[in-house]
Amino acid sequence: MEPRLASGIWVQAHMRRLALMGIPSFIVARGDPVAGAVLVKVNLLDGRAALYQRMNTIDGSLGWVKMLEGEDRRVEEAIARQRGRDRDLWVIEIEDREGRHFLDDEAGSGGGE
Repeated sequence: MEPRLASGIWVQAHMRRLALMGIPSFIVARGDPVAGAVLVKVNLLDGRAALYQRMNTIDGSLGWVKMLEGEDRRVEEAIARQRGRDRDLWVIEIEDREGRHFLDDEAGSGGGE
């Protein structure tokens, strides 16, 4: 199992990376700074959005899974349900018409779908 970076540090680093690429991102909800799970909403700015969560894979490594894609309203409802169950949850929102999030590729290929 690979060591984990504290959630708050990962969020700040990822948001900094996005800022350097000119992609706006915002902290919508602050979770536990060490062990809080992270949800990432990618707002396509046209009424659609996608929601991602980092999860353990079968081999014990971490990977990003698209939980939902569709109307922004539906994504917001899913976030509200998750926050109702887990108050330690981080939520960040990325605004990008191309859907770039850079979650899957730490080297920077983009990850837009």
